Amino acid sequence: MPQQVPEFQFSDDALKLRQFIYEFWCEYGHGPNLRAAHEATGLSREQIVEAYKQLDLGIVCVVHQDTQNFNLLKCQPFSSYPSQVQVYLDGRFHCHAGCAMESVAISRMPPFAGKEVRLESYCACCLDPVTIVMRDGALLSRQPESALIHISSRPEEWNTTNIVSMCDSMNYVLDADHALAYEKKIARRGVLVRLDQAQRFVAEVAASRMWKYDYGPGYVQPDRIVAGLRVLGVDLSNWGL
Repeated sequence: MPQQVPEFQFSDDALKLRQFIYEFWCEYGHGPNLRAAHEATGLSREQIVEAYKQLDLGIVCVVHQDTQNFNLLKCQPFSSYPSQVQVYLDGRFHCHAGCAMESVAISRMPPFAGKEVRLESYCACCLDPVTIVMRDGALLSRQPESALIHISSRPEEWNTTNIVSMCDSMNYVLDADHALAYEKKIARRGVLVRLDQAQRFVAEVAASRMWKYDYGPGYVQPDRIVAGLRVLGVDLSNWGL
């Protein structure tokens, strides 16, 4: 959906559906279909579709609104399709993360409290492995130690239709040299975010998601995002900022 969406509140149906989606995904590692949502919430098909539209507008999920079954593509921080980050719980594959940036928020979700969450990804440049281990939002280990998150799209490009392309532009790299090599491959400049900066970038939503049943919609406001990245100390000069 577009940027600069006026403030609004989720309906009770949307809040109920969001809570169910998170609980379902955390348990099963994938999103629910319409029947599962209906059986769990008691909402009709029409109510579920309307609730999904609200959740999409509020940047909770991405649904394919041209499909009759309103296919669920993403529900942050999760992805329905193979992404650049695989999430492991108790040594077993659980699901795909929405992107590198979202991946550092997953261990903060209540169903994963006290558990080690291993993120298996790769360098966007050379595809060499990147492994991150977290628990309760804290970084336990990373291999290699030099791993960073590279963002190759500017905030004014985020969520112009939905967040799919934005998430695609947030990737792990081995180090700054590999980030530069990746930029040459895709003919785009990007910025680098340390993992501690990424943890702070997602801290607010990580502290709300599933912890606060009625927390409100998200909004893409490029000026505020840029200001927030500056506060974190991210070098934005590659974006001309």
